[in-house]
Amino acid sequence: MEIGIDSFASAMYGRKLGSVDAMEQLLDRIVKADQAGLDVYGIGEHHKKEFLDSAPAVILSAAAARTNRIRLASAVKVLSTDDPVRVYQRFATLDLISKGRAELVVGRGSAVEAFPLFGFDLNDYDALFAEKLDLLLQVRDQEFVTWSGKFRPALDNQPVYPRALQEKLPIWLGVGGTPGSFVRAGSLGLPLMVAVIGGETERFRPLVDLYREAGTKAGFSSEELKVGLHSPGYIAATQDKAIADYYPGYAELWTKLGKERGWPAVTRPQFDTLIGPKGVLVVGNPEQAAQKLLRHSEALGGIDRFTFQMDNAGLTHGQLLDAIELIGTKLMPLIEKG
Repeated sequence: MEIGIDSFASAMYGRKLGSVDAMEQLLDRIVKADQAGLDVYGIGEHHKKEFLDSAPAVILSAAAARTNRIRLASAVKVLSTDDPVRVYQRFATLDLISKGRAELVVGRGSAVEAFPLFGFDLNDYDALFAEKLDLLLQVRDQEFVTWSGKFRPALDNQPVYPRALQEKLPIWLGVGGTPGSFVRAGSLGLPLMVAVIGGETERFRPLVDLYREAGTKAGFSSEELKVGLHSPGYIAATQDKAIADYYPGYAELWTKLGKERGWPAVTRPQFDTLIGPKGVLVVGNPEQAAQKLLRHSEALGGIDRFTFQMDNAGLTHGQLLDAIELIGTKLMPLIEKG
């Protein structure tokens, strides 16, 4: 199981931190993850005041120049509101800068502020994504592209440059809880990244089964049908320290989001359930986290990658650096042992 971190560049939550300092600290954490042996670091995409990740490829390119081995990914790229040709070009360029370490995780976007910002209609939410994913895959697989659709001008044997260093730039499909999204990923033979942010992780097993069934039916091998899991979490030396560090910022953030999206306020009993054996939050010491990730993998029929979402709970830069060190030196060896 590969282990990594996804960031929304939201380190300013709960602290008075300027944008320049927040960005520098984020890049320092990616360097730390590279040095600690983590497998992947992802940058999301938002277009809100609290976040600095509106241009993930730019952040990842800066990180590429300062790292050596860690894979660098979008997490997720809101493909519906961008041009697939330009998306490929940006990440092909990142692939060249990083010497073959770029990946794309694309999705429809759970945060929808990009739609009015770039002039797209939310009524076309799924149609936009389906069409643009089709074009992105063609651009990835073909140097010269002939294509036509509804939302973008047609291409007639147009070449797209630069080409990625990797023969087939990895493109994962990021999904929430929509069955059709799981089926689409399987039918296309794309690796699947499942974002689980609440409840019990095992409830996604029927959807993951749909993905694997669709992929098998479409002729793809089990090795091609990779499953990744993205969830909030945090690692500290002891469980008590992990909870003390993480809970205040988590409760503040998710209560705020709840007011925007109609969720109830976070309570401590609810949090305790979420950090329990079946709950989604991976918060505790390395041993507890390793046991939980292995349980999650078993419950979902095997997962190939897990990424922590850590930096939106008001944690300090020092706390996050310590967590990255523990993930690399303590958690990952335990996962390898099984």
